[in-house]
Amino acid sequence: MKKFIIFIICLIICLPIIDDIFFNDKIYNYLINEYFNKNYNIVTNVNALKPNEYVYTEYSSFVKSTDNFYPKNKNELLNIYYTALNNDYNEFSYYCDSKYQNCFNDIEDLSKDLKTFSYLNQLVHPFNSFKTIESNYINKRVDVKIEKKYSNNDIKKINDELNDIINKLNINAYSNINDKIKLFHDYLASINKYDKNKENSTSTYNSDSAVGALFEGYAVCSGYTDAMAIFLNMLNLENVRVITDKHAWNAVKIDDIWYHIDLTWDDPITNTNEDIIQHDYFLISTDELLSKNDGEHNFSTIIYDFIK
Repeated sequence: MKKFIIFIICLIICLPIIDDIFFNDKIYNYLINEYFNKNYNIVTNVNALKPNEYVYTEYSSFVKSTDNFYPKNKNELLNIYYTALNNDYNEFSYYCDSKYQNCFNDIEDLSKDLKTFSYLNQLVHPFNSFKTIESNYINKRVDVKIEKKYSNNDIKKINDELNDIINKLNINAYSNINDKIKLFHDYLASINKYDKNKENSTSTYNSDSAVGALFEGYAVCSGYTDAMAIFLNMLNLENVRVITDKHAWNAVKIDDIWYHIDLTWDDPITNTNEDIIQHDYFLISTDELLSKNDGEHNFSTIIYDFIK
């Protein structure tokens, strides 16, 4: 009996080595497939198992939704993180394919690639966007924790406020969709000033979020853009947030055509501190946007390949 136990222990210790050398990890893959259900998104956030009303339509060919949580390359890694964000996962796990030798190196590279993850954030609803993403791995399993930009309390507060604004401005009385958007555009501009102190990190406002834009009277481009995106979503309009290295604004699809709205530039800072509202960047085409040649709206045609 003792010899049998020793044999079993030795077998367990040696099995991964034997599997790797002689079977090309086929035993490992079989066990993963059989006992981890082929459904590698081990979600521990209960809310993520419920239908998420904030799931966005897939627009960009840069990333795609996936049910393959067993990545074999960097693109599949990105698809996993995109899927998790778009479906409001807070915690989940996935497994690197046994032949994906650079998996952990790619994870490390992605963790430092703030630009790519910023793009992922713009392709999902603001309520599903992240504040931080932490990926920890042991053996071939990767455990991920996502801290969201907006808490559940924030979401309720913002939705309640937007419903109040819609009623106050009687937006539903207007049949033309452009008029509805213009009413909110002008209202948001009228209650906000651009938060110049955000750039030097001395601001006390949440001006980079819809909280600042809707409740504090101060916003920067991401705050204006988040608030507008959430409103557009309430109108059941397909939309995304567009970013460059310097700026952010909205794109919205109306009658199968994408238009741009840049509330930041329509609510400019004047030398006299006068509050003025412009419509130079209100529902303009991509050609019109780029023809302005202002240096801040040359967006990536790789990420936003669907905006023509």
